[in-house]
This record gives sequence, structure tokens and C-alpha cells, in this order.
Amino acid sequence: MPHPIAFLFPGQGAQHIGMGKALADSFPEAASAFAEADRAFGAARDGSARTLSQIVFDGPDGDLVLTEYAQPAILAASVAALRVLSARGCVPTHVAGHSLGEYSANVAAGTLQFADTVAVVRHRGRLMQEAVPVGVGGMAAILGADLHVVDRACVEVRGTDVVSPANINAPGQVVIAGHVEAVRRASDRAKELGARKAIALSVSAPFHCALMREAEERLEPALRALSTEQPRVPVVANVDARPKRDARSAIDALVRQVSAPVLWQASIERLVAEGVRTFVEVGPGAVLSGLVKKIAKDAHILKFGAPDDLEEVMAACST
Repeated sequence: MPHPIAFLFPGQGAQHIGMGKALADSFPEAASAFAEADRAFGAARDGSARTLSQIVFDGPDGDLVLTEYAQPAILAASVAALRVLSARGCVPTHVAGHSLGEYSANVAAGTLQFADTVAVVRHRGRLMQEAVPVGVGGMAAILGADLHVVDRACVEVRGTDVVSPANINAPGQVVIAGHVEAVRRASDRAKELGARKAIALSVSAPFHCALMREAEERLEPALRALSTEQPRVPVVANVDARPKRDARSAIDALVRQVSAPVLWQASIERLVAEGVRTFVEVGPGAVLSGLVKKIAKDAHILKFGAPDDLEEVMAACST
């Protein structure tokens, strides 16, 4: 019986120009993942002939931050990294992903087919962007305050607006989302209640709050229509921090996730309760590694997003 090891997959915000290129240049498995993503992605919306991998590798940055491009791009880079590990026999016993990363996690578990998922997350990104006009919604990170303090701040100032916790990331790190003025009021109130800092986030939409319900309703038919298989390993879902061991439950979680908060701290705590002590962040960035350090003090945390990371990750997989 292999020792428990969880693969974690990043969400939107992890993207950067050139992510995954070194893997694609070094490993045929990664190159084939990007080629498959290009076919599933189709044409860029601007009418150009650019592929997804060209947008990822060459930019410009202004395109890669667009939600409908960023989401399939991060998925592609994550699955490219995943395939390098899988080809060498490094496979997880559990998976989880932050927001968009839960789609990568379901590809890793075998619940979803990669090509289908590239298309559906592009659709997801577009719907989430269209749900709220630019400038109407916002998000902010509240640092140095417990969830109950942040929740109280939101309740006290929201009035008829929407503002609520959107990402419960780690002790002392909660992100709120909603109408931009309500987010500002809640940020100020949280500081009055003892929060150390409130940082407005540069995002294109207020994710994981009630303003996303229209996007959720529009995305649900596409998610329900996907071809699925029973997951080979449990997928710990954002929406309730519980392992999904069948395809229907995994899809239900992805539907509800659009407008529900991301329970990341609780998800890591659940993985620890399942016996996981080794975590590998698979894909671009290192945000999740930093969060795990704050949640699980004795965890062994590794990163795989570039060729230089391979040796250490393989050593962890073989112990």
C-alpha cells in the first residue's frame, strides 16, 4: 500500500507567460498535453489563428489574464505537469484543487477527460466573466482575522448588496467577494474589528459569491453533459471539503462550486485526517504550497512545475 500523497492543483491567478514551456520542451508527455489542449480550445476569440499554447508561451500578458483564456491555460499547464509524473509512475492517492484547480484534480482522478475539460473551463471562464459587468464586482483578501470576524464584517455592512467570504484559504487569510463598494465597506469594517490588513485584489470578476449564480445556472447543463468515469482516487471538493468517490458527486460539487466559497483550509485539514502528509503542488505557481504550510505544520510540501523539480518529487513518490 503506497503512503498517502496528495496532488494539489492551482486556480486562477497562478498563470504567467511561459508556464509549462520548459516541461513541453523537455518531455514529450507535456508537449502532447499542450497539443491536445490546442485542439480542444479551438480558435482565439479575437479571430486570430493563435493556439492556446501560443497564448500561454508567448502572451501578451493582457490576453493570459482574460478569464476565458486563463482557465484553460492553467488547466493545460497543470495536466502537462501531471502527465510527466504519471509517465514515471508517480501517482497520487488523493487529489484536490483550488477553484479552477478542482477541474485539473478531476482530470487527474480520471473523472473527466482532458479535452472535454479544456472546452468546459473555457466556457466556465466566459460565463463567469459575463455574469457581472467589469467594475461592478470586486474581491479583497482579509489578513490576520478569523473567519467569524470576516463574516461578521460582511453581514454588518452588506445592506442590499452582496459581499461574503469567497475563499477560506488558511488561518488568518480569508478572501471576500461581492459588489465592489460592499467589498470596500467590509474591508474597512474587518480592520475595525481587528484584521491586520485588507488588500483589494486585481480580478476580473467577483468569484465564489451569490453574484455568480447566473453563471452557475448557465454552466450546469454543460457539466451534466460531460462524459465521466468513476474517480480512481478521492477528489476533495472545495464546496464541502469532503472526498468525492463517485462521478456524480464530483460533478455536483463542480456545479455548486461556482457561487459557493472555496473551503481550502478545511480541504487540507480533511486530507491530513485521511493520513496525507506529503503534498505536491502540480502546475504553475506556488501559492498552494504556502497555504499548506500555514495549515499543516508538519507536512512535506513539494512543487512540480519545471524540469528541475522532478528529481525531488520522484524521490518523495518512491518512499
